[in-house]
Amino acid sequence: MIQYDRFQLSNGLRVLVHEDHSTPMAVVNVLYDVGARDEDPKKTGFAHLFEHLMFGGSVNIEDFETPLQLAGGENNAYTTNDFTNYYIQLPAENIETAFYLESDRMLSLAFSEKSLEVQRKVVCEEFKEHYINKPYGDVWFKMRELAYKQHPYRWMTIGSKLSHIEDARLEDVRQFFFKYYRPVNAILVVAGKVKTEQVRTLAEKWFGDIPSGEKYVRNLPKEPRQQEVRKLEVTADVPLDALYKSYHMASRLEQGYYVADLITEVLGGGGSSRLHQALIKEKKLFSQIECYHTGSVDEGLVVIEGKLIKGVSLEAADKAVEEELLKMQSEKISEKELTKIKNKTESAIVFEDMSVMNRANSLAIYELLGDAGMMNTELGRYQAVTAEEILSTSRQLFDPNNSNTLYYHSGQPKGGVSHAQ
Repeated sequence: MIQYDRFQLSNGLRVLVHEDHSTPMAVVNVLYDVGARDEDPKKTGFAHLFEHLMFGGSVNIEDFETPLQLAGGENNAYTTNDFTNYYIQLPAENIETAFYLESDRMLSLAFSEKSLEVQRKVVCEEFKEHYINKPYGDVWFKMRELAYKQHPYRWMTIGSKLSHIEDARLEDVRQFFFKYYRPVNAILVVAGKVKTEQVRTLAEKWFGDIPSGEKYVRNLPKEPRQQEVRKLEVTADVPLDALYKSYHMASRLEQGYYVADLITEVLGGGGSSRLHQALIKEKKLFSQIECYHTGSVDEGLVVIEGKLIKGVSLEAADKAVEEELLKMQSEKISEKELTKIKNKTESAIVFEDMSVMNRANSLAIYELLGDAGMMNTELGRYQAVTAEEILSTSRQLFDPNNSNTLYYHSGQPKGGVSHAQ
């Protein structure tokens, strides 16, 4: 059971405190309720660009790294389609340094053309290195566009086009900041060797006078239910043919999410999973195969992806995957297999909660979802899943009309660039 206290400042900033006096360290985690799904379709990649800009100097602090290093701390951040998270870990006695740094960049970024130019270059290089020049780097651009027609999950956090980052202007950046990066749209979690009253005092001192901003109310287009088989074929200069399949699944707060999560364990959870045993060990069709889900807040995707053994056709590999999915739809999972995947899931949750940084991060995400207390009830949700639910959810999930399939052919594309057919 993870214990925590919760309070809110008058400007709307939500604060959670998790005391753990077994460690000499403290974690200060600030989560902003903005991700790639909140971007203008014509200006994508901003949430991720912002993650970089937040390290480029704020109104009173030109250099974020030096004071933190002097305090023995380290920091990082990450952006998802759903939120942006910043975290600092440092010796507990130096915790006020983290409050000073995080509050100043929440108060206001420095907004200089120089900082924007530097970070824009970094992000553009990242875009080229990981998504344009890397083998299979464009897979998720194509897969998201295939699977989503209305919802903003149709683009990745890096953005849908390089030009959106290249064309970002300082005024666009300023507007984005003051719309989303406000106390009323943020969650502060402090964990480790701290006391709640100490955190309350520091939160009031450093964050209390930051203007609250307007609460961002999300009103995103809902993805219509998919009602047809979707398929795309691409040829690119990559070493092996690859198969990608995705299926729409329940959102994070629905019971179907927990069922789908366990289904991905049955199919792709390591060497003893069904896809690995049947398609790598027995039939020798794939050199590697995975099944996982995107874990998103709104309706996400269950994904199967694999690299083929040379000489195996994509059609034959796809047919073999479909046969395994048909078994999931027609035969109830045994109690033994169900117990095994539940135990594995429990171990993963317990292991993740061992780190104070992970606990702080999880509390922030659960608070974002509506209730930090979910952290203590998640395991029960998984334990309650039945074999019947796995069967009925498999039938809905793996309905062919809910499928998106990408055949990624290895070869020389016509005209020298990868092409869709």
